[in-house]
Amino acid sequence: MIRLHGFGPAFGLPDPSPLVIKAQVLLKMSGLPFETVRGDMRKAPKGKLPVIEDGGKITPDSTLIRFYLEEKYGIDFDKGLTPAQRGTAWAFEKLGEDHIYWMVVQQRWMDADNFARGPSVFFKAIPALIRPVIVGMILRKVKRNLFGQGFGRFTEDEGRKIAARTFQSIADFLATQEYLGGSAPCGSDASLFASLLSATNTLFRGYVGEEARKHASIMAYIERMKTRFYPEGYPG
Repeated sequence: MIRLHGFGPAFGLPDPSPLVIKAQVLLKMSGLPFETVRGDMRKAPKGKLPVIEDGGKITPDSTLIRFYLEEKYGIDFDKGLTPAQRGTAWAFEKLGEDHIYWMVVQQRWMDADNFARGPSVFFKAIPALIRPVIVGMILRKVKRNLFGQGFGRFTEDEGRKIAARTFQSIADFLATQEYLGGSAPCGSDASLFASLLSATNTLFRGYVGEEARKHASIMAYIERMKTRFYPEGYPG
């Protein structure tokens, strides 16, 4: 059986990482038997999660996991889509992972209140005496990553404008069809759903969630995906 290594349910989500959620949904789409276990980034080949373990073979990274499932098991996650539809779906997938992802990171980690109600739980196991030092070090690293990626360079007003345009474009597209490829989910829906589910999480406050939740088509899309892939709900 395939083992998906993630962080475990948190924040009212299947996983705090949208990339782990993406991998989980891809595995659900595949129909292959799998179980989700708590992973350890220190042991992950690329130093991050998700990772899957399949018959002794370790595959890191949500996109590489998709490629592995396609190649090993002959799964076509975009079956029935035209080349243009496949390209559009892939573009939306990367919009989520390379753009919305960083909005979510900024919202959760760089706002003190959001950090306290969310990511701070990851550090509770660290002895209280050294916890502030470790937290400060990690926050500086996250800030550097955001600055290097670019989103950390924007003012709040600039970030809101970018978020508004981003979610409006997604909402306009989803207003025309149920999923990225039409009437049934494709592989990229696993990613877009994970990104939007994370962005709209009401535990965290700020313009990212506010702008995303404005759109009925986005919220309806999230509910369709949740009903389809998490009918039993999930702990968190």
